[in-house]
Formats: sequence, structure tokens, C-alpha cells
Amino acid sequence: MSNEDFDWNGQRKPRKARGGIQSRSGQGDFARNWWARRWLTAMERLLDSRRLARGRSYARAGQVLSLEEFPGGVTAKVQGSRPAPYRVTIKMTPLNNDQWNKVLNELSGRAIFAAQLLAGEMPAEIEDVFDAAGVSLFPDRLTDLRTDCTCPDYANPCKHVAAVHYILGDRFDEDPFLILRLRGRTQEQILAGLRSRRGVDAPVDRGTIIDVGDNVPTLEEELPTFWEMGRDLHGFSVQIRPPAIPLPLLKRLGEPEVRAPITLQGQLEEVYEAISQAALSLAYGDFGAPPTNGMEE
Repeated sequence: MSNEDFDWNGQRKPRKARGGIQSRSGQGDFARNWWARRWLTAMERLLDSRRLARGRSYARAGQVLSLEEFPGGVTAKVQGSRPAPYRVTIKMTPLNNDQWNKVLNELSGRAIFAAQLLAGEMPAEIEDVFDAAGVSLFPDRLTDLRTDCTCPDYANPCKHVAAVHYILGDRFDEDPFLILRLRGRTQEQILAGLRSRRGVDAPVDRGTIIDVGDNVPTLEEELPTFWEMGRDLHGFSVQIRPPAIPLPLLKRLGEPEVRAPITLQGQLEEVYEAISQAALSLAYGDFGAPPTNGMEE
């Protein structure tokens, strides 16, 4: 064994991995969105800085070979200095039903949060909701995390676990709802809980129903002029504004379950913008298009 097998800190260098997950960060900071940065901030507060530094090097070098989600956690393979990769498991302590009920009660009182969650956006103040419910969304103490690695390192977390934490930061960028699933609820479960609290099954106010009698025209009567603008619409004012949350449909659908160095949202963003501008030109071609500030999807 030569000195080339060790790094400057006296640690054995890992075997060069092939086909590993490439982090989006070459040399700069990991994570782009606030929720991914918040995850890494929690890790840097809770874990040993030296092991995190080695983990960052592993993550940037592509030593994390795979990352798979299971209910309440993730499992990964990390190539170390031995021929066989190590198996890493990271679990978060899920919130119990009472805790989630308190969170949902808090969320139900903030309609904008429900709209953002439905559009696939993580509300920037969602941590305040969890705080008001007496719980934490992100790891607040070491007991919130349970980590394990098959390497011989006595310390936990080791550098292999730390590397997976940084790759998780990239995954949080792609899928903000991963942190919620690690706490025990999917996006669909959260939205279902919010709908039940908003009284979807509340009785209809009969006073708002208008009896139109026999004045409703039949489909056959409407067909000849179906595509024509009615007289009452000529003076109707239309304002087209960009959505409050950009690309809501793409965010609602989420990224496909494939590993790729690029995101679907990043690739389609310019396409959606071009389609929006083309639609504006088509709609207002004869009258002059409104300011090109986007349009709702």
C-alpha cells in the first residue's frame, strides 16, 4: 500500500466509482431551493464538520452509486475504499397521528399554503406551521435521525452517511415533498386532510341557486353560433396575469423517477414560456397583444 492510497488527512482514498450519482454542485454550494438548503443547514448544525467535509468530497466525486426511497427513509450504496460498496440507511422519526392532525389544523387556516401545496410548491413559511403545532419539519435534534452504514467506521454518522445527506439535498431540490414523506405523510394525504377540514361535504346554500326555467337553449340551437362571441362579451374586460406560482402543473406532477443530470422542469420551462407567448399572440393578434409578462397555465 503506497502513500497514493491515502489523502492529505491520512484517510484511505475511496475506489473510483463508475456510474455514480453526480451532484449538481461541482465546487460551489449544494442545493438551490430553500427547503434543500434548510436540510443541509440542519445537517451542518447536528453533524461533525470534518465528516461532512469528507462526505461532500464523496458526493461531488460520484461515490454515491444509488439512492432509493422507502417509507420513512432512504437507502443508498456508497463506494468506499473496499471493493464492495457500503450500504447506507437514513431514517427520519415520523410524526404521529396527533402531531400531523395539529399540523393539518394549522395548515387549513392558511388557504395560500393549500394552493401552493396543490401546485407542487413548498410554502416558504411552512416551518412556522410546524412550529405552531409544536413539532419540527426538518431534523431538530440527532434523535430525529437514525443512520446506519455497513462500513467498519466506529463513528456514526460516517463520511458515507454524510455523502448521502448531500445527495439527498439534490433530491429535495427536485422533490420538496420528499421531506414530508420522510415525516410520514405524502402530498396526497396532506391535501386530503386539508380538503376534509375545509368542509367539502358542507350543505349547499339553496339561496344561491337560480332557477333558469325553460330559458336554457338546447345544444342544437347553440351549435351554429357556438364559437362566436356573444353581444354581452364585447365589453367584457379580460386581464391575463402570470400564475402566482410558476409552472404549477410541472411542480404538481413532480420529477420522473429516473436519475438524470438535468431536471424535466428545467428543460420545459422555456418551452412553456414560448407556448404562452404564442397563445397570447394568437388570442390578441388582431388587437395587439398585452404586455408579455406570461399567462396562466
